[in-house]
Amino acid sequence: MIKLSNLILEEKGFKLPSLPYAYDALEPHIDKETMREHHTKHHKGYVTKLNDAMKGKAKSIEEILSNIKKYDDKVRNNAGGVYNHTLYFNLLSSEATTSPVGQLKEDIDKTFGSYQKFKEEFSNAGTGQFGSGWAWLSLTKDGLKVHSTPNQDNPLMSYSDIKGDPIIGMDVWEHAYYLKHKSKRASYIKDFFKVLCWKTAEENYQKIINKDNEDN
Repeated sequence: MIKLSNLILEEKGFKLPSLPYAYDALEPHIDKETMREHHTKHHKGYVTKLNDAMKGKAKSIEEILSNIKKYDDKVRNNAGGVYNHTLYFNLLSSEATTSPVGQLKEDIDKTFGSYQKFKEEFSNAGTGQFGSGWAWLSLTKDGLKVHSTPNQDNPLMSYSDIKGDPIIGMDVWEHAYYLKHKSKRASYIKDFFKVLCWKTAEENYQKIINKDNEDN
């Protein structure tokens, strides 16, 4: 599980992480107004509601997600929203590389045959997700897997059909793209790949691998 170092847990609960770039930094691919609304309304809302649901009981987001069945749906939905959006926003960059790098590149080629085939499978997971949800590239016990989850679920949760550590998460809720792309989710997904930072994805992958090696 990736430790999200900028997801700050304070004595009274979680604090909304700031973005590592300006709201207009991802234009023209993701517009300023979408980024502002997504971060200051939706992400902030999940943080606020999670703090309310936890009633001041400070626990790390990782601890909550790994024991999610102990909690009600309010915690499930908002803990997922907090984690998922923190991962998502940190994967985006105005200086993104256009293809995978490092060991993740090698393992994507081995698993999917090529970057292009991976990209097609990941895009299909996003367009094929019925209603709101997420598309993922996760490291599972069986290797790299592309899959999707509904609502704010993620592969760290026991509810997920495919369980593992998320490397890349793409938000396919309408609030992530509707102001610019309207109903054209596929167009948003194409633009997502133009601002996806593969250097960060590789860093995520290495953290997961190193964590797994320490556990064994």
